[in-house]
Amino acid sequence: MRYRLTFIAGLACGYVLGTRAGRERYEELKKSARQMSQNPAVRNAAESAAQTGREIAGKAYHSVNGIVGDKLPDSVAQRVRSLRERSQNGQDDWGTSNT
Repeated sequence: MRYRLTFIAGLACGYVLGTRAGRERYEELKKSARQMSQNPAVRNAAESAAQTGREIAGKAYHSVNGIVGDKLPDSVAQRVRSLRERSQNGQDDWGTSNT
């Protein structure tokens, strides 16, 4: 019984100390990720990757639409049209935060 209580007390102390250290490390990682995301070079790279992805998706849609015809589900066609209109109007929600 005495060994079991000692083991449980040690386990509890290790858990408390580990979670505190883990929380501090999490906060450090969160801070560095926030700093990296605010870096202009990173933001430009992310925006260009998003734009390239939209262009490729549009080309893929056209090639699939050419093969399949108008048999794509309406929901897919509407989503692609709305994304295309957004990118043509310069509206983009990339990098915005709702918090």
